[in-house]
Amino acid sequence: MLIEHLNRQLREREAQALKRQRRVAESPCAPHQRVSRDGQPAREMLAFCSNDYLGLAHHPALIQALADGAQRFGAGSGASHLINGHSRAHAALEDDLAHWLAPCIPEAQALYFCTGYMANLALLTALGDAHATIFADKLNHASLIDGALLAKAPLQRYPHRNLATLESQLTRCTTPIKLIVTDAVFSMDGDLADLPALLALAERFDAWLIVDDAHGFGVLGAQGRGSLSHFELKSERLIYMGTLGKAAGVGGAFVAAHPTIIDWLVQAARPYIYTTAAPPAVAHALRESLRLMAGAEGDRRRAHLQQLIGQLRTQLTALLAAHPALGWRLVDSSTAIQPIIVGDNAVTLALAAALDAQGLWVPAIRPPTVPAGTARLRITLSAAHSSDDVQRLVDGLARAAGDLTGALA
Repeated sequence: MLIEHLNRQLREREAQALKRQRRVAESPCAPHQRVSRDGQPAREMLAFCSNDYLGLAHHPALIQALADGAQRFGAGSGASHLINGHSRAHAALEDDLAHWLAPCIPEAQALYFCTGYMANLALLTALGDAHATIFADKLNHASLIDGALLAKAPLQRYPHRNLATLESQLTRCTTPIKLIVTDAVFSMDGDLADLPALLALAERFDAWLIVDDAHGFGVLGAQGRGSLSHFELKSERLIYMGTLGKAAGVGGAFVAAHPTIIDWLVQAARPYIYTTAAPPAVAHALRESLRLMAGAEGDRRRAHLQQLIGQLRTQLTALLAAHPALGWRLVDSSTAIQPIIVGDNAVTLALAAALDAQGLWVPAIRPPTVPAGTARLRITLSAAHSSDDVQRLVDGLARAAGDLTGALA
C-alpha cells in the first residue's frame, strides 16, 4: 500500500512539472563543472546555480587547511559537542566568529552547527517556548518555517517585507517574549529585508530580531562581515545565524548572540545537543576561510562579483524588454541571486532544458519552494565567474527567448 501510494504521488508531481531530479557533480564546485545525470556520460556545464558566492569552495588555501586539519585533528569528531566531540578547532572557530560579529552584537558569543538548517531549528525551538510569539516573514527559508512550526510558541506570519502588518501584529501581542524572524537576503528572490526598520520595531516593542544571513555572510558589509555590518546595525537584541557553506566555501553554520542566549542553546537546543559534532578539520579550514574573506583577496572577489551583478542585470533588462510577450520579469535584487520569474512550471522546466542543451546549468525553481505561479530560473553568480561567462548565459537566454517567442507567434 505504501509503495502504491507513493508512486501515485510521484506521478502527480511529474504531471504538474514538480518532480525533482538530482545530478552528480564529477568535479569540484566551480563555474565550469563536469556533471552527469541519468547514467549518461559526464559533460562540462557552465553552472549558475551554486551558492559559492566568492568562489572559495575549491580555493587551494582552503583545500590545504582542510588537509592540515585532518592531519592534526583526525577525520571525525567521535561524539556530540557535549560529550567529547568539541575540539580545539571548534572552540577557536567560535572565538573567531564571535569577534566578527562583536561590532554589531555587544559581548557576542558564537555557537557552531553542522548545517544552517540545524541552527535555525535549534534557535526557534529553544527560544520559541510557551512564553513567546514568533513573527515571521512569509518568504523566510524553509528551515525557519519548520523551526517555527516545531516551536511551542504561536506563529504569526506577515506578508513579505510588510512592516505595517508586522507592527499591527506586535501591537496586539500579549506574550512577554516576542521573536521577529527574517532572512536578511531572501534565498529565492535575492532581495534584502529592511533590517534597520525591523530592529526599530524590535526596540519599540521589546522584541528580539533573529536574522538568517545565509546569503549575506561573506558577501555584504565591510570585509564581508554580513548584513548587520552592511546596514551598520548594533544591538544586543540581534540574534544572528550565518552559514559557512556558501560564501565561506566550506560547510556548517553558526549562531552569534548575547552570551546568555548561547548558553541557553547549549542547554536546550536539541539539534545541537543530540548530534555528532562536525569534523574538526572543517572548523579548522573555516578559520582560513575567514582570513581570506576579511583580507585583500576577499575585497577583490566581492568587487568583481558586484561588477558581474551589474553586467547581468543590465543585459537581462534589455533582453526582457525585447521579448515582452513572454511576460518574464526580474526581481529587484542587488545581490548575487538574480531570478527570472517565468510563472508556469512547465515553461520554466522547458527553459531550463533549453539552456541545458547549450551547456548552461540554471535550475528551475518551482512550488512549494516558491509560491504558486512564480516558478523561476534562479541565477546565482560567483566571483569565480568571468564576464565572458555572464555573456554566454545572456546569449543562451536570448536564443531560448527567441525560440519561445516564435512558438507563441
